[in-house]
Amino acid sequence: MPSHPPAIPNFLYGTAWKEERTASLVELAIRSGFRAVDTANQRRHYFEAGVGQGLAACYRAGVVTRADLFLQTKFTYRPGQDHRLPYDPSARLSLQVSQSISSSLEHLGADYIDSYVLHGPASAYAWTDADIEVWDAMTKEQTAGRARLLGVSNVSLHHLEQMLAIHAQTPAFVQNRCYARLGWDREVRQFCRQHEIIYQGFSLLTANLEVLHHPLLSGTAARLHATPAQVVFALARMIGILPLTGTSSAEHMKQDMAACQLELPFETVRAIESLAG
Repeated sequence: MPSHPPAIPNFLYGTAWKEERTASLVELAIRSGFRAVDTANQRRHYFEAGVGQGLAACYRAGVVTRADLFLQTKFTYRPGQDHRLPYDPSARLSLQVSQSISSSLEHLGADYIDSYVLHGPASAYAWTDADIEVWDAMTKEQTAGRARLLGVSNVSLHHLEQMLAIHAQTPAFVQNRCYARLGWDREVRQFCRQHEIIYQGFSLLTANLEVLHHPLLSGTAARLHATPAQVVFALARMIGILPLTGTSSAEHMKQDMAACQLELPFETVRAIESLAG
């Protein structure tokens, strides 16, 4: 495993709900310029082995090497899984974490994960003993070199406050569904800023269709010769969100990559950020 910390990407390609198209879409995303891939060892919604097939095709073709990529996967509790489990459900949670990451490394053809994420706390209301055991097991995987950075997903501000009160290890990442009507998850983003945690936002488009059709968005897009989706991704970057896209369109992949170069006027950023918040 390389000794230097991984470079933080500017965009994540998400692989949920792609099933038999996973391998070809991962390959297409990498050929389109994406260098970070988000997946999970949760067969219910992801085909992690298919991600590995797409990566292998890119390696064989000489498009990238493993060192060029940022690979993020997740540990998912039993209630979030179907019958295709990556661990023994009767084992202790700490052993389930070890079994799950071993399975992920095999799926991805890798000997380390750049970012290993707890897919969601065990309870919607509190950081529980189960989460304490799992997070401690994840930190051991980091110490062992199988995970370089750690994160948590689908968390509330309350979860994060409890988590940081209990653990010495602060997550490098928080990944949440990002709703414009909640100020683009303003409270959690502010907490992340205060604690130097990188906020990853998903469903930036699908959770905010009303904003995509707002005259402010469409007018800004027209002025900048961009699409409304590109404006949202540019906004995300400018307010401290590392965006995730799961598009299956080659054209949209190119547009999403181009959005990394799009700059919005400060007053436009503030206006869009407060649209539904």
